Amino acid sequence: MLKPLGDRIVIKVIEDTEQTSGGIFIPDSAKEKPQKGEVVAVGEGKLNDKGEREPMDVKVGDVILYAKYAGTDIKMDGVEYKILSVKDALAIIE
Repeated sequence: MLKPLGDRIVIKVIEDTEQTSGGIFIPDSAKEKPQKGEVVAVGEGKLNDKGEREPMDVKVGDVILYAKYAGTDIKMDGVEYKILSVKDALAIIE
């Protein structure tokens, strides 16, 4: 598994459904880039000026919305992950 460094997090990308409520299938070329994911790993936090670690705003298991073009895409064992800075996490979905 991936262990993020500093203030980075690893999320598992959550794909939207490929079919509309009316039963129409949406092709990959027409889909928008997903912006929702489940946090699967978090770094230790950013070091502040005093050399202390700042607490992370998210934890493993949180489902978040993130900035559209943020992070680096990684595919492992057929699963899409994204590594991004915690500052690119826009909101936690509760």
